[in-house]
Amino acid sequence: MGQDVKVVAFGGGHGLYASLSALRRVTGELTAVVTVADDGGSSGRLRRELGVLPPGDLRMALAALCGDDDWGQTWSKVVQHRFRSEGGLHGHAVGNLLIVALWELLDDPVAGLDWVGRLLGAHGRVLPMASVPIDIEAEVELDGRVTIVRGQVACAVTPGNVQAISLVPADPPACPEAVAAVAEADWVMFGPGSWFTSVMPHFKVPRLAEALHGTAARRLVTLNLAPQPGETDGFSAGKHLQVLREHAPDLTIDVVLADAGAAGDRDELEKAADALGARLVLADVAAADGSPKHDARRLALVLDEIFRGKR
Repeated sequence: MGQDVKVVAFGGGHGLYASLSALRRVTGELTAVVTVADDGGSSGRLRRELGVLPPGDLRMALAALCGDDDWGQTWSKVVQHRFRSEGGLHGHAVGNLLIVALWELLDDPVAGLDWVGRLLGAHGRVLPMASVPIDIEAEVELDGRVTIVRGQVACAVTPGNVQAISLVPADPPACPEAVAAVAEADWVMFGPGSWFTSVMPHFKVPRLAEALHGTAARRLVTLNLAPQPGETDGFSAGKHLQVLREHAPDLTIDVVLADAGAAGDRDELEKAADALGARLVLADVAAADGSPKHDARRLALVLDEIFRGKR
């Protein structure tokens, strides 16, 4: 596959895990840029107790980049392992503790992530989108009334329809290495993932947004297979693209990739893609078992064809 294609993938959580699991099979020049807004679970506890970036989504990205050999698969399981106890370690992921330990020793978030990546034999680099932890604020509409909800977990579970998000602080410092990766990329990729809490935040970091608008890289959006309960209930595939346009109105997209079985109203989706300047690619990229998950190998084959100009 296209080992020389420089790709930067944006997102967080399970969505970014899915795209990285595919992309590491496609290119040897891969960088993940990860949201740093998580305030729940192990990440939230470490963030509050130690004042560090929430490590969980960064850990998941590193695990996704592990190879298929015994070393990669073993270390992927190790960093994803969560302790089960009646004490303070309950719920903490081993990888979160490892990452934070390196941050404290090296006093450099990027260097710490690079060290973990070397240990895991990661097929790519993982970077935070910002150099400081951020909070997400969402405008949520319920029964005709709009309220402001703060925090990634709250935004994901609050009843109602999310209308838009903003960041606190509003102008967090972008990770310089992430900005540099965007400038050097051949392709930048957004989604799949939690649309408001994992994908849209990247467009709200001013320096990173500037880099995304100015890069010569081509831009690709991979759509989700199903709406996310509590965040995008009732959203069509086209509505996801409309939200992207509202959060980044001047950003043009080159390709929108959607699963053929989850595309919904094709005319609506075509129009939404066209409004972004994109061509629509429909392909079978969902897991064969019918679950709303992308199949890494299927997605890899399609992405490789897109990058090579064959689809």
